[in-house]
Amino acid sequence: MRFVPLAVAAALALTACTAGKEAGPSLGAQPKPSGSASQALPAATLELWHGFSTDAEVKAFEEAIAGFNKKFPQITVKATKGVQDDQITQAIRGGNAPDVAASFTTDNVAQWCRSGSFQNLTPVIRQDGIDMSVLPAVARSYTAFDGKQCTLPLLADAYGLYYNKALMKGNAPPKTLTELAELTKKLTVRDAKGEIKVAGFIPSVQYYENSPSHLGPMVGAKWYNDDGTSAIGSDPAWKRLLTWQKELVDWYGHDKLEKFRKSLGDEWSAEHPFFKGKVAMILDGEWRNAMIANDAEDLDYGTAPLPVADDRPDLYGSGFTAGTVIGVPKGAKHPQQAWELIKYLTTDTSSLVTLSNALRNVPTTKASMESPDLAKDDNFKTFLDIYAHPKTSTLPASVNSVFNQEAFATFIAKWEKGAVPDLDAGLKDVDKQINDKLKLSGG
Repeated sequence: MRFVPLAVAAALALTACTAGKEAGPSLGAQPKPSGSASQALPAATLELWHGFSTDAEVKAFEEAIAGFNKKFPQITVKATKGVQDDQITQAIRGGNAPDVAASFTTDNVAQWCRSGSFQNLTPVIRQDGIDMSVLPAVARSYTAFDGKQCTLPLLADAYGLYYNKALMKGNAPPKTLTELAELTKKLTVRDAKGEIKVAGFIPSVQYYENSPSHLGPMVGAKWYNDDGTSAIGSDPAWKRLLTWQKELVDWYGHDKLEKFRKSLGDEWSAEHPFFKGKVAMILDGEWRNAMIANDAEDLDYGTAPLPVADDRPDLYGSGFTAGTVIGVPKGAKHPQQAWELIKYLTTDTSSLVTLSNALRNVPTTKASMESPDLAKDDNFKTFLDIYAHPKTSTLPASVNSVFNQEAFATFIAKWEKGAVPDLDAGLKDVDKQINDKLKLSGG
């Protein structure tokens, strides 16, 4: 699964608060069929929208749907590929919602749940006796908001450390931030003018996957207080992380690091700097394994959990997770059949294994992760273990998730540059921006 730019996701925040013209039947409006579900469920043609777009992704999704068709031959699933969140929301507002919608981002779950744009699945989950403990607690948390389970996890992303074995020169992957900084300096190569030729690790939040949400779990940083207000300025873990980060940026020289960063190849192409030996260690998701297999099959690399704060060894092995979510939009014409499809795609072991093996994302249930049919070489298994770690965390759901992340990332970019004279005051200002936005949103 691919990263969805925050600018794209932000469109939802502008449109999600108004329901569609015609709500259509609700999820629980139709009676539960008696007898065999496959025999009693009425025939229907389901509209399913998803964000997968490449031939391999679409084929894998079609294979998973084929398993559902064997179970429910009277239900036809018409899938539309490459759909983004703003399109889903506009369709709901216009009374033309699909029966099922899947999204690559979890940033919009809170808004979807609160506004009713996606229907609450909690009643049918209970009705069908689904044991939600088959999912890690962290996956249950990023698919729900305010007691409403309006989506379920389809596949997950987990973030860890990739390292180039040749560039590591026999060094073991670092386990602490101190070790990461020391190894970064040891592996970095400069030319006679001091310009960076090879970076050990790039600490900038402007580098590809180095978002605050992905970096925060390295120190156990907290985003929100229990009342939904920002905890960024009051949690010392953020200050610890940013102090460490700034020291490493200063060691490189901010201008030299920026010059090097801007010279690097595109993240989604075969010119990725990790593939080309330009960066020894990177923070990245499990899906990078598939990209390496396709674009850099001769690369000798390894994977490991992210390094953690020196005083938090208990965090080692954990990381950040999020993933694809799927639900029934308000106004779905066939909610009962839609629920059966979602239940199949998110709980059936063979379906999840099929998708994981093809897309190289983490399957979400315990049974699918333990399935003998799941392809799990050492480099991929690292991410299965990270996902299952009890201290793995996610970005808690917030109705202003996109705004909050952008506000914090913008601040950190200024901090890296040396344009923030007082870190404590700067972090408190980030709190104020987030809390003011929360008040405007009725939080």
